[in-house]
Amino acid sequence: MTTSGRSVLVTGASRGIGAAIAYAFAQHGDRVAVHYGGSDVAAEAVLASLPGEGHVLAQADLRDPESIRTMVDDAAARLGGIDILVNNAGVFHAHPIESVDYAQWQQAWAETIGVNLVGAANVTWCSLQHMPRHGNSRIVNVGSRGAFRGEPKNPSYGASKAGIAAFGQSIAKALGPLGIAVTTIAPGFVDTDMAAESLAGPGGDEIRAQSPFNRVPTADEVAKAVLFLASPEAEWASGSVLDFNGASYFRL
Repeated sequence: MTTSGRSVLVTGASRGIGAAIAYAFAQHGDRVAVHYGGSDVAAEAVLASLPGEGHVLAQADLRDPESIRTMVDDAAARLGGIDILVNNAGVFHAHPIESVDYAQWQQAWAETIGVNLVGAANVTWCSLQHMPRHGNSRIVNVGSRGAFRGEPKNPSYGASKAGIAAFGQSIAKALGPLGIAVTTIAPGFVDTDMAAESLAGPGGDEIRAQSPFNRVPTADEVAKAVLFLASPEAEWASGSVLDFNGASYFRL
């Protein structure tokens, strides 16, 4: 990966996979905007941990289109543009259709689609206004294995991640003529604080056994894959969805 010194916006970068992605780009020599929704203390800790200089915080509620526009414009002004966008932010609320009431069902769908899909689409539109044309600009979406395997307890999450994969393929067609490549990575379970309860509980061994490697990846492993997808060398992967699940699930 020959390019460094890029301007990178990572959404949902205050924890887990997003924090690892922000660190990977900073370690590579890029300047990173660490987006967060409400976890300012955690985001400041991530910012302080990043190697290099020129990194910034970027706050926005991804359910609010105007908050997104302000955040992206401000991040671009401070970074000198946006070369790379990583749509990582996501929410995950259990709402099994057979047991939640209608109000809970509506709230889960509105918030999940609002952040995971519509929010990501709005961040992408706003970021595109600051991306160089005919360069090495990249958009990488963080999807999920659940888009293809199904999420019975979290159907809006599975639907939002299926949507982000389709969104990525649609704009890959649209933005290719501008020299902007778009990809999606679809992890399964990842060893983060979000998955800690599931991995530590009775089902943890079963989750790890889904992969023939008998483990789940670290957030750093996901981040390294994202770093490659954002590289000049990965241009021909545009439009693809990278299954990143350790052979735990295959789709046709």
